[in-house]
Amino acid sequence: MRSPEFFSGGGGVRRSKRLFDLFWSALGLLLLLPVFLGIALAIKLDDGGPVFFRQQRIGYRGRPFTMWKFRTMVVDAERRGGSLTVGRDPRVTRVGYWLRKTKLDELPQLWNVLKGEMSLVGPRPEVPRYVALYTEEQRRVLELVPGITDPASIRFRHESELLARSPDPERTYVEVVMPEKIRLNLEYAERATVWSDFLVILQTFLSLFRPSDVGPTVEPSDDRRSNLG
Repeated sequence: MRSPEFFSGGGGVRRSKRLFDLFWSALGLLLLLPVFLGIALAIKLDDGGPVFFRQQRIGYRGRPFTMWKFRTMVVDAERRGGSLTVGRDPRVTRVGYWLRKTKLDELPQLWNVLKGEMSLVGPRPEVPRYVALYTEEQRRVLELVPGITDPASIRFRHESELLARSPDPERTYVEVVMPEKIRLNLEYAERATVWSDFLVILQTFLSLFRPSDVGPTVEPSDDRRSNLG
């Protein structure tokens, strides 16, 4: 998650992090192969559609790449609605709901990590249309290698339910949730190490067993709304 623009740790930390990513992504892909096959079978039996979902995301230094996930929504989900998944979105399949709840839908991104397009820990990569809305300050997050999990993912682990409580989920995401995610990731990047990455992975796993505390409703402030014209 480190880059020369942000850190004094230098190339040694970056090399250590890359070795950490390579080892665990390769081992994970190997050991989790039976899990992959079981999930693939469940998706096929559920609705007969494709097993994987591919989507263009914006990665390190603004480079687009294809991110992989297990498909959790109906085949034509993007035509039926926007990029955000809000509450009990009817586009989510039965198997998809379980995959999202357990975060198992993210496992194919170990392949992205192995290829060097992602890291185990780093800011979740956004779709191009949201990156186009970044301010100059927010674009600093593009100097970090995107990841499968990060502190913001833990903080907003119930993001879908949170947005469902907003009268305008899209605006709330763009004006409140997305900027806070970026702030959290830039803040974490200043002190990130391989050890802290390991702790983030552990916290992500433990968060799956915490009670579903969505937290308070978040809405754009009046001055932010006025900026939308």
